[in-house]
Amino acid sequence: MEFTKGHGTGNDFVLLPDPDGQLDLTPELVAALCDRRRGIGADGVLRVVRAAKHPEGAGLAGEAEWFMDYWNADGSFAEMCGNGARVFVRYLLDTGLATPAGAALPVATRAGVVRALVEGGTVSVEMRRPRLYDGSTATLGGLTLPGTAVDVGNPHLVCVLPTGVELAELDLTTAPGFDPAVFPAGVNVEFIVAGDPVDGTDGHALMRVYERGSAETLSCGTGACAVGAVALRDAGRDTGVVAVDVPGGRVTVTVTADSCWLSGPAVLVATGELNPATLRP
Repeated sequence: MEFTKGHGTGNDFVLLPDPDGQLDLTPELVAALCDRRRGIGADGVLRVVRAAKHPEGAGLAGEAEWFMDYWNADGSFAEMCGNGARVFVRYLLDTGLATPAGAALPVATRAGVVRALVEGGTVSVEMRRPRLYDGSTATLGGLTLPGTAVDVGNPHLVCVLPTGVELAELDLTTAPGFDPAVFPAGVNVEFIVAGDPVDGTDGHALMRVYERGSAETLSCGTGACAVGAVALRDAGRDTGVVAVDVPGGRVTVTVTADSCWLSGPAVLVATGELNPATLRP
């Protein structure tokens, strides 16, 4: 089995080329691939398959040639992954499966078709505009933190930390508690504080995230978009640009009237072959 390892601001993925949808990919194999001691190690797996050859992508084949089949590290599915989409596009271009052009490159996902633009080392992906739709809380240790529910094609809960609670001191080794009535399919939980002003932006947030199915990660693209939308709302704005610092670096979120662009670096670091039989317990 061929593979490539890549990351976007430390949010890392194993990419599996499977253009014709012939790979027998199972939750157990995905979890084994993502195991950081017995496998390759990653926050998730991106299967690179033609939309027409995947049952969940076939309906979008007229809009996009390629379908991003994204799996979380525990072998579960996710609707969308912003950093994954950026790494996916980097892979398509670097392997010649897609050709760079002036127009945005469409990619099919479980959350619909997203578009990507590449400029040097920066890959930008246009996704749906985040929808702020409810209030809820997350529990972490002895803390109960109010937050905003945000739909970015997948579910998020953005919690602005109150004065006296330090972002770096949060214990994210265990999953935060949440209200299953609000998030019946689980939720990605972002914890944020305001950062110092950044030139050329309308806001700056520092973020940590616990991702559904993957635990704490160094970055979450859709989470950054959710954070950007909440930061703009709290600043009294409906649109704008927000710099979001994650443990793995910085991404830029641009919320427009009808969409959201996520921009940042996307890097492929290794390619190789593996024997799936060696990954099984």
